[in-house]
Amino acid sequence: MAVLKASSSVLVTGSSRGIGLELVRQLVEKSNRPEWIFATCRDPEGPRAQDLRNLAAKYQGVEIVQLDTTDPFSIRAAAARVTERLKGAGLNLLINNAGTVKPNTLESETPEDMIEVYKTNVIGPLVMSQAFLPLLRKAAQEKNQEGMSCSKAAIVNISSEAGSITNMYLWKQESGQVINYRCSKAALNMLTRCQSLGFAKDEILCISLHPGWLQTEMGNGPTKVDEGVRAILNTLASLSEKDSGTFVNWEGKVIPW
Repeated sequence: MAVLKASSSVLVTGSSRGIGLELVRQLVEKSNRPEWIFATCRDPEGPRAQDLRNLAAKYQGVEIVQLDTTDPFSIRAAAARVTERLKGAGLNLLINNAGTVKPNTLESETPEDMIEVYKTNVIGPLVMSQAFLPLLRKAAQEKNQEGMSCSKAAIVNISSEAGSITNMYLWKQESGQVINYRCSKAALNMLTRCQSLGFAKDEILCISLHPGWLQTEMGNGPTKVDEGVRAILNTLASLSEKDSGTFVNWEGKVIPW
């Protein structure tokens, strides 16, 4: 099952490694892959983006875009570039994947780290949705179909069950407090709810998604990245208007706020 059909477009932030890179890799390898895959990262020319550059060189339609989600000017410049590339078409799927964490505890947490993490994990997705809203609205208007879907127009905020106030996911694990990360993901979840209400009239689907504890640089979890991303893409393909404004995991199961 495909997330996007032919002649569609998707943008993924934080694409130089981890979940973001694997999302680009799996999307581009699909038989009915999107026409455009905009893979963004802070330093497209740096050594950490080599794997992404290799993908872009191998597959047509993968466009690497410089974008720092903590810099509103960078976001607006990226939106202008994507608008130019799409030549009047809309953007179907925005995946706010870029994230960061500072390994502090409740007692060692600092204002500086809280602010830095919020800039990436909360403010970034907010400004991204603002900058790319015209393209998302255009995509929703172009699709001659009822309801909502990720192949029509959608914002997917990559969150974490660590932001669930009910579950307090992995709190008892060593280094599991990460206050800045937990609070930022809880705030991101609220942003998703607000987006789902604010953009409902535009028929833009908005969800928060917990990708699972995967084997990435940010968290050395038990699940391989390719397995997790495969499940994520299957879940995104099944979403509809009834799911907008919800908090789900990689399998589509609802997580309590």
